[in-house]
Amino acid sequence: MNEDDEKKIFLPDGKTAKEFAQEQTQRAKERSKENKDYIPVIIKRNDESIRHPDDVLEKAIHEGVVQHKRPWLSLFLSAIAAGLILGFAAMSVSVTSVIFSSVDNPLFQRLAMAIVYPLGFIICVMSGTQLFTEHTATAVYPVLDKKSTLKSLILLWIIVLAGNLTGTFFSSVLLTLADPVVQAKQGVLMVAEHLTHFSFGEIFVSAILAGWLMAQGGWLVLATPPATSQVMCIYVVTFIIGLGGLHHSIAGSAEIFCALLQTQDPNYYAAFKTISSSVLGNLLGGSFFVAILNYGHIRQTQHD
Repeated sequence: MNEDDEKKIFLPDGKTAKEFAQEQTQRAKERSKENKDYIPVIIKRNDESIRHPDDVLEKAIHEGVVQHKRPWLSLFLSAIAAGLILGFAAMSVSVTSVIFSSVDNPLFQRLAMAIVYPLGFIICVMSGTQLFTEHTATAVYPVLDKKSTLKSLILLWIIVLAGNLTGTFFSSVLLTLADPVVQAKQGVLMVAEHLTHFSFGEIFVSAILAGWLMAQGGWLVLATPPATSQVMCIYVVTFIIGLGGLHHSIAGSAEIFCALLQTQDPNYYAAFKTISSSVLGNLLGGSFFVAILNYGHIRQTQHD
């Protein structure tokens, strides 16, 4: 493409591709200058309704570095807390499925379940606890930026995943003990049946989509100011996951653990297949479709 052709290509805001690239590169220079005045930068960025992609990436890298350097026990306990909280997502969906079980059109039941599905996630993310599907992207940025190592990344993933699954198991025990009050057993078994009856490949692809959405939600939280907009970002992405019936490894494990504890004929193989394929799919969806692509296109713009 020659220079005359490039001038004819306009982006939605009226800028040419060349002007847009120059603006992005200029923003990197501006941020470097701003960082010399630390306090004014903090005030300015908190006031922005939507942060510049360069700033979001720098914040994501910083957040990732903090978690890489965090003591293992602290990280593990925070991950357990996140898993415990997501038990409420499983409870909300199961109770809703029972309430709408008599509805003739199953799509209404799915819609109702999707509406309440995000509630546990909102509590989890806004409380600052560590969720595996957020770290499929956040923890990758420092590695791509050569501020952390692949070994540290794998270790962090293992610790957070183990903590999340520990938390969802204990929350499932508590929900099972409280079922005479909650009365969600029928819904628990129905949701678990939906999650486990697919093949490994089908679950894997479904989990890629869920991991992609969750990691994108984490990026949107960093891109928006700490207010109601962040809650809406979490709600939107998790609502889509619930509406699609997609496989989220941590929330799904809470639902599956509840079913294993409440059924008389537990299928441990199906449970292991579903959770393992969900973990792998979430990992690929978050790390590739969000972390690598976001880092690649923003850094490439800065260097052009």
